[in-house]
Order: sequence, then structure tokens, then C-alpha cells
Amino acid sequence: MKNIRPLILTLILTFSLATKSNSNSIPASFADLAEKLMPSVVNISTTQTVVTSSNPFPFQFPPGSPFEDMFKEFGTPQERKSAALGSGFIIDEKGIVVTNNHVIQDAEDIIVRVDGDKEFKATVIGADPLSDIAVLQLDTKEKFVPVKFGDSDKARIGDWVIAIGNPFGLGGTVTSGIISARNRSIGLSRYEDYIQTDASINSGNSGGPLFDMNGDVIGINTAILGRNGSIGIGFSIPSNSAKIVIDQLIEFGETKRGWLGVRIQDVTKEIAEVEQLDEPRGALVASVADNSPSDKAGVKAGDIILEFNGERIQEMKELPIIVARTDVGKKVDVKIWRNKKEITKKITLGRLETSEDFKVAEESSSIESTIDNLKIKVRKLNDEDIKQRKLPNQTRGLVITKIENDSPLIPSVEVNSIIIEAQKKKILSANDLNKIVKQILNTNQKTILLVIYNSQNQRRYIGIKLK
Repeated sequence: MKNIRPLILTLILTFSLATKSNSNSIPASFADLAEKLMPSVVNISTTQTVVTSSNPFPFQFPPGSPFEDMFKEFGTPQERKSAALGSGFIIDEKGIVVTNNHVIQDAEDIIVRVDGDKEFKATVIGADPLSDIAVLQLDTKEKFVPVKFGDSDKARIGDWVIAIGNPFGLGGTVTSGIISARNRSIGLSRYEDYIQTDASINSGNSGGPLFDMNGDVIGINTAILGRNGSIGIGFSIPSNSAKIVIDQLIEFGETKRGWLGVRIQDVTKEIAEVEQLDEPRGALVASVADNSPSDKAGVKAGDIILEFNGERIQEMKELPIIVARTDVGKKVDVKIWRNKKEITKKITLGRLETSEDFKVAEESSSIESTIDNLKIKVRKLNDEDIKQRKLPNQTRGLVITKIENDSPLIPSVEVNSIIIEAQKKKILSANDLNKIVKQILNTNQKTILLVIYNSQNQRRYIGIKLK
């Protein structure tokens, strides 16, 4: 009994110290941190001129009507000013500001409000649509209070974070939460490795910073799920990825990403079994571009890239991100699985922005695809569509360019409507839509539920009986 009492006291003391240690990690207040950081976070407002054509008739022609083309030139072009709001943060005392590209894209005037009441005009140093990052310079000689970047790779799920920004144009607003997940992809851009947070992020927070408890920027708030406001799922570009792009924009005014010149796909369990790979991992090379760095190094279709420049590739989506942040012209070792054994190739990276792959990708958004079973033609929604139709920045979908006279969509859907969902699944490509339509035709249901923006940009649910 005498030996048990000291043991019980030791356990109670240990538990007490552990509890105290854990409680100390929970901030009693964010006030001191917020007060220190608020002067470095800015509100951004932009204006641009939008040209629209008014309908001269008090009615609309039915989809596919020959009169639609005959009279479309009779509309009167009208100019109007469109305004947008966003957030940003200062990274240099000389007034260099970081924000999202979609906040300032095609803006004619950019006004940045600092510390609540000081307004300055700003010019764009450089912008990158692929990562959705832009760098601005305030037109002033004043000195500012900058913030610094932290190491986003050290951020852990469950860590406390705070977001500061300009939600709904209300001005400097602080919200708090935790890191909910890492390495998220949501189909918004080519290079996605988002930090997910439950700190409230709303329209107008775009471009604002996500801070850790040291007051360092570990993310740039970029996207939310939910059209009408925060539902506790927001996404931020990790600072380590962002900083590479920001440094290049400041130095060159443009990005210089590494380029391999391969098209890749996931390594499935079945492929791994056939190739006698220990587990489904790496990136399967589907094709190799002629005269690309990979072609010159002897990479072949069917190869599985397991490691790039010393970094293991577990999932296919990791490879483009790692390659893009590697210096152009650098010679790297690439470990490949071929003929059931591992080999190494030395590859000298090219530059993505000057490659044929990049030019083809840029042009692909204008390519029309046919959805045979719906008897329509579609193309991908692009940034110009979003700007002209004043859609939410994160909208993705397919623009209907033609509807055949015997299409099941008539008379429910018009040309220029945008399909954003089918059967409650997001539509990012024509392949997505074709796949869902074929699945439905193989069932007894034969009805597809579409979510569209009609030609008046109204969001609608449409049930279509397939023929």
C-alpha cells in the first residue's frame, strides 16, 4: 500500500501536467495577434468595363431558331462598370501586395485600402492564372508593415489558424479555426495542393492571408465550398508553393515552371499487379511529347515514374506540382519502373510556358465536344465567360454551343446555358457528362438531373427524360 500511494500521486501529477500543457496550446484570445497583423492585410476593390448587347425584342427566340442568328446583330452594345472586391497582404515595406489573380484579372483600376482608411492605386507586377496568384505594387513612397511567410510544410492537421480579409466588402475581419486537411484537390486549377480550413472564409476573402499562431502566412485564401457563404470548408494555397510563384513574378513579371513533356495517369491496383509493382504508386506515362525533355532522355509510354529529383511520387497528382516548382534547365534524376525493374533517367527540364503542351492546353478551352446521347455540343467554361456573365469566380462547367432539333433538352434548356452539375456531381469536362449520361442509360431510370445557369445567368435544376 505504501508503494501504491507514491505511484498514484505520480500518475495524478503527470496527468495534471499533460492537461496543463494541452490547455496552454489553446489560445485564450487572438486579440494580440490580430492587432499586430491587421495593418498588413489590405482590402482590394477593382473596376472594369463590361460590354453587353441588349435584346431589342420583348421576347426570346426558341433555341435553334433561324431567327436567332438573323437578328443577333440588332442588339445595342452597352457599356457598364463592374466592380469586384477581394483581399491581400503586404510582403514588403515598399508596398508589394500579394492577392489572387481572379481578384484583379482584367481590372482597369485597382484601389487598395490599407489599415482601414488609407487608399492607394496599385499596378500589377505580375499575375499567374494557373496558380491564381498576383503581385501588386502600391503607387506611393510610404513605408508599410509587412508580414513574412511561414513554412506551410510544417503546418499540421488540427493546428490553430486565423484568416483576415474583406468578406462581403465589410473591411478588416478576423476569423479563426483549425487546419482541417492537407493536400486537397478540388478541380479549380492545374496545380492544386490546398490547405483546407474551417476558419470562416467568404466572398471577398479571396487573396487574404491564412496565419499560423506565430503570425506567419502559411496560406493564401482562395476558394470556398458553398455559393451563399462559408460552410466551414475553405481552401488556401500553401505558402511554400505560393512563394516560388511570387518570387518569380517579382523578378521576371512571369512564371518559369519546369516541364517534363509527359501526359500521365493514375497507377491503379490492377496496373500495379500487371507491372509487378509492390503497391499502386507513382505516375503512369500515357504519352511522351515529341522532342520534349522526357523524349530526349528516353522516357517511354508505359513507364511508371516513382521518384523525381529525390522526391517519392505516391500519387499521380503530386508529380506536376513537384516538376513545376523545379528550376528550368536543372538536370534531375528520375526513377522509373519499366519491365518490372527500376531504372534511372537523367532529364534536363524545359520550360512549361514556352512548350507546345502549354499552348495546346491554353487553346483547348475553345474546342467543342459532342454529347451524342443529349444531341448537344459543348465547350469548357473559360475565364472570359465568367467575367462577362458575372458568375462566381470558382464556377466550372460546360457551355452549350448547339442543341439539335431532336435533343431531349428542348424546350427546357437554351443555347449558351452552362451545365455545372449532373446527378449532383460537378461537371468539369465533356467526358464527365458523357460518362454520367451513359450510366443513366444503362439503368431503368432514364432521367438526368442537371444544374445549369440559363442564358439569364439564373441557377436552375432541370430534369431531362433521356430518349
